Amino acid sequence: MSTDVSHSHPEKGPPRGKLFVIAAPSGAGKTSLVKALLARRPELRLSVSHTTRTPRPTELEGREYFFVPVEEFRQLAAQRAFLEHAQVFDNHYGTGRAPVEADLASGRSVVLEIDWQGARQVRASLPQCVSIFILPPSRGALEKRLRARKTESDAAIERRLRDAVGDMSHWNEFDYIVVNDDFERALEDLTRIVDSQGEQLRADRVALAPLITELLA
Repeated sequence: MSTDVSHSHPEKGPPRGKLFVIAAPSGAGKTSLVKALLARRPELRLSVSHTTRTPRPTELEGREYFFVPVEEFRQLAAQRAFLEHAQVFDNHYGTGRAPVEADLASGRSVVLEIDWQGARQVRASLPQCVSIFILPPSRGALEKRLRARKTESDAAIERRLRDAVGDMSHWNEFDYIVVNDDFERALEDLTRIVDSQGEQLRADRVALAPLITELLA
C-alpha cells in the first residue's frame, strides 16, 4: 500500500507546513538569528512558548512568551497541552500543542526556538520535523558573548558556560548544524535549510569534527 502523501489532492487543502526546531547553547546567538530569519521569510510562524519566568522589561505577553504561574503551567503539562516542556535553570518552558498543529495543518511552516531537551521531545511527537542546532565558533567566543550581555553575575556566567558545554554535547541529535561565526553567513545557512537547500549543512559533515572537539574539550 502506498504511503506517499506528498501529492495532496485539492480537496484535502494545502500541503502540510514544516516544523523547524531550532536549538542552541545559551549565548550562541539563536534568538537574533531566528528574528532575522523571520524578517527574511515572513511566511514562517514563530511559536510562542509558555514560561514561568518573570518577563524582562522589553518583553510583552503573547509576543515573546505567555507568562504563567507555576501552578497553571503544571496543570497544562498534566493535561498534555504541551508539545514539549522542560525546566531550564529555575524556570519552566513549554510549547502549546494545539496552535502548532493548527498552523501546520493549514499549510503554514512553524519555527520553534527551544533547548535540546525540548527538541528531543518534539522529535518524539513529530518525527518529520527539521531540527537545527546553532553552535558558537569557539568556547572563547561563547564566553565573550555571555559577558557582553552584562545581565548576570560572574557565578551565573560560569554556570551558563558549564551548562552550554553540556548542551553542545547533544549536537549530533540534530539534522543540521549552523556555526554562528559570521552573523550574515549563519543567517544565510539557516535560510538555506528552511528553503530545503541545506544539504552541505548536515550535522554529520566531516568538517565539523575539529570544532566539536574544541567546544566539548
